[in-house]
Amino acid sequence: MKIIWSGFASDSLYEIYKYYKVAAGKNVAQRIKSRIFAATAQLLKHPLSGQIETNLQKLGEDHRYLVEGNYKIIYKRVKEGILITDVFDTRQDPVKIYESSGKTIK
Repeated sequence: MKIIWSGFASDSLYEIYKYYKVAAGKNVAQRIKSRIFAATAQLLKHPLSGQIETNLQKLGEDHRYLVEGNYKIIYKRVKEGILITDVFDTRQDPVKIYESSGKTIK
């Protein structure tokens, strides 16, 4: 089993890094990024350790999440391993999680 990062999740993490690099410095940005990566490591042994992401249940893909600091690391199990689909700032409107999946709420 391996951890796979979607392009969207990688982009989200990069945007977080860029923001904190400017706002708080490179060391802070690197520390946040490292903690997010470290949090995903537990999924290799315990892929169901995160809670179910209720905002994405309508998709029927069994999304789960871990929390690291102010961020939700959203993931799902796939044939190849664990797919990280988003890194979401919990200070945002939770509806944006569903919208970032490319779907609209009905």
